[in-house]
This record gives sequence, structure tokens and C-alpha cells, in this order.
Amino acid sequence: MRRRAPAPPAPLPQRDGVDAVRVRLPSGGGWTTVREHLVERLSGAPRGAVEAMFRAGLVVGADGRAVAPDAPYRPGMFVWFHRELPAEEPVPFPVEVVYRDAHIVVADKPHFLATTPRGAHVAETALARLRRDLDIPALTAAHRLDRLTAGLVLFTVRPEERGAYQTLFRDRLVRKEYEAVALYAPSLALPRTVRSRIVKERGVPAAREVEGEPNAVTRVELAEHRERDGLGRYRLLPATGQTHQLRVHLNALGVPILGDPLYPEVAAPVPAGDFRRPLQLLARRLEFTDPVTGVEHALVSGRTLRAWTDPAGWASGAP
Repeated sequence: MRRRAPAPPAPLPQRDGVDAVRVRLPSGGGWTTVREHLVERLSGAPRGAVEAMFRAGLVVGADGRAVAPDAPYRPGMFVWFHRELPAEEPVPFPVEVVYRDAHIVVADKPHFLATTPRGAHVAETALARLRRDLDIPALTAAHRLDRLTAGLVLFTVRPEERGAYQTLFRDRLVRKEYEAVALYAPSLALPRTVRSRIVKERGVPAAREVEGEPNAVTRVELAEHRERDGLGRYRLLPATGQTHQLRVHLNALGVPILGDPLYPEVAAPVPAGDFRRPLQLLARRLEFTDPVTGVEHALVSGRTLRAWTDPAGWASGAP
């Protein structure tokens, strides 16, 4: 089987910590010019936006030169451009760095901040912020946390080493410990290991459990509980990493995580800039052996869950 040639290096620098968009022109389709293909491919862009980019010389080839609006279509050709960044509400919480060396950065992400650029969240992401703040343009994420989940995320400094760190997560060689706050259920027997099959369909906000071979495994423990407010603090040890796995499993046990807008029911979207009552889920601890340096890491988040430390303040949504 013939392997596809690797993409050439990007000829455009990052903007606000965000990479330029790279497009490889596919075979077939009947396009006669590069512009025709991009107009069709970017059909969701504002009317005339693609033509304006070509007129301004903002679409470039591998040599960094502007691609002319009438440039002939060549399958396999690469072009780059910077998309217009969406208007984003700044997330008013810092990204803390808990560990950094020549190979990795481990950051303590706040609630409401996406890990990497996606959809409406581009410059206001942990990756873009760290690239800017640490002046590491090549920084990449080895894994991701949900935007609403706070806690530890591992980033890699050198692109050629990223695969080694991603393999740690793929092969389940990272011990991850999460913390969650939910109602205390005296009748719920813990600890226990929850196994189920979770599916997440594109365009559907919530994941769901279905019949079939389990693909999601979580050990659930009760760390402590309080009689005065009926809350429990739960320790979660996932063996797998399905989308929304911990949220789905606690909901299935009858103790949905406080502040969850999807489980047990999908709530109406909150207004932009509403950072009250965050999801009470924290990626608290990461343990792994560095595949490059051999160092044994045991890293702990400095964040706490407010529904546990200040339940009245969390419930009221006060700053």
C-alpha cells in the first residue's frame, strides 16, 4: 500500500496561538480552480469571505506565496490560510502550570476553558493560551478534558515526541484520578466498578449507554460525605476514556454530578459569559512514567471543587 507523503511545514506563523488551517486538495470533484474548491468546502463561511481571502493574498501554498484566485486545481496540493476567529467570551480564570521540563508541560485547566481549538472555542483554549504565555509555538495536547471539566492536562513540547506520550493514554499506562461532588446516596453500595457500553453520536449533546460489550470502565469510591447538606465527594478511577464517561456512569448510579448541564437531562444553554455553578468534576491526579526521560511523575491539581468547600457560594452562583 502506497503511503501518502507527509505534509510540508506550515508556511504561515501561528496567530494568537492558533495554527493556520491546512487543506489538502482531494482527487475528483470536478473543480477547475483552487478557489472553486474552497468556496464549496467552506460553504458555511460568510458570503464572499473566501473570495475576499484570495483577493487579499491570504491563501498561500507550501512556498508561502499567495495562491491566485484562478490558480488551477491540482489534487494533492496543500494550501494554508487563517480563518477569521470567532468572537469569544474570555474565560476569566488562569491556566496554572504544575510541571514543566524540556519535553512536557502539565497544566491545571480551569472549568469552562476548552483544551484545544474546536468549534466556537479557538483562541480561548488552554492550548492557545499556553502557546502564547510560555512562548512554545510547537506545544500540542497529548489528551483532552471536556471544556466543563477542570484539572490536569498533559501537553508535549516537541512534535516528534507527541506520539510517545499519546501512546501512554492509548495503552492505559497513565493512572488518572478524578474527583466529583454529587448528592450522597446511603443506599448506593461503594466502592464498585461500573462497566457499560457508551456511545456518543455526532450532533447529539449527551452520550448514552447501550447494550453490548463494555467499552467504558470506572471504579467509583466514596471519599467522604456530609449529613448537614447531603453531599458526597467521590473518587473516580477511569480505566478507559469514553466521551463523558464519568458523567454518564455517576448519572447511571443515581448520583449525577452537580452542575452537569447534560445529565440527567439536557438543560437550556446558558448565556455567554455565565461562569456560575461549574460542573463539579476535577481531573485531580496524573501518574505515569515519562516515556522519554524515564521520570516517575505523580502530579496533583491545586484546584478544589467549590460545591464541597463552599456549597452555599456554589449554589448561589456568587463570584
